Amino acid sequence: MIFRSFAGVNLELVEIQLKKRWASEYKWGRKQADIWDSQTNFIYTIADFDEVVARIYTEFNTHRKYEDLRNYALNRWYNFQSAMAVEHIFNVHSKVRRVKNDKDREKDFYIYGVAFDHKTSVFPSGFGKDVDYAVDNPRELAKWLYVNQSEQQRFHAKNRLFLVLHKNDGEHWKLKAELSWIKVLVDTYLDSYRELDLISLKHSKGMIKTDVIFGCR
Repeated sequence: MIFRSFAGVNLELVEIQLKKRWASEYKWGRKQADIWDSQTNFIYTIADFDEVVARIYTEFNTHRKYEDLRNYALNRWYNFQSAMAVEHIFNVHSKVRRVKNDKDREKDFYIYGVAFDHKTSVFPSGFGKDVDYAVDNPRELAKWLYVNQSEQQRFHAKNRLFLVLHKNDGEHWKLKAELSWIKVLVDTYLDSYRELDLISLKHSKGMIKTDVIFGCR
C-alpha cells in the first residue's frame, strides 16, 4: 500500500518533521507483521509528526502494548516519509523520468529509459565487514542486499539503486532525515551517471543492473 504525491513537495519542511522523530529512541519491539501493519496504515496519510503522534495515542492508548505499537507506527511513518522524499529527489533530476502508475510495485522511476526501484538502507551490521570495505567492494554489498532484503530471502530480480547510510556513532537511522544532504548525494551521483558504470548481477531469470550510493558521516 504505497501512495506517491510529488506535487508541491517541500523537502525542508519534510526534513523538519522527520527530525522530530529523533527525540525518541528508534526501536521496533518486534519484526514487521501484517496485523500491526494493517492497524497502523494510517501513517501513509499523515505528513505532520505531531499529528501522527496524536493519532497513535487515539488509536492505541488503552492497548497493553501501547509503547511497542507507538514505536512501530512512528518507525513506519518515518521510513515512509523519508522514502517518498528520496524518491522525489530522484524524480526531479533532469536525467530521471517518473513512473506513470503511482501504484507500480516494481519500479520507482527511469534513468535514460532504464527502470529502477530504489531502496534506502542503513548500513547492515549483518554484512559482516565494515563500511570502508563495502565502499571498496560495492558489488559484494549489492549482492548481499538483494538476498537479505528480499521477502523470505528470495532474490529481488529487478533493477535497484541502493542508498546506503552509515553514521560513525552507529545511529545510521537518523541520516534518513537529512534530506538536504541526501539530495546532494543523489544529484552528484546522477550528474555523473553512466549505464556502463552500473553493477551487473546474474540471477535465474537473467541479468539485473544495480548500484550503491553511499552516504557516510
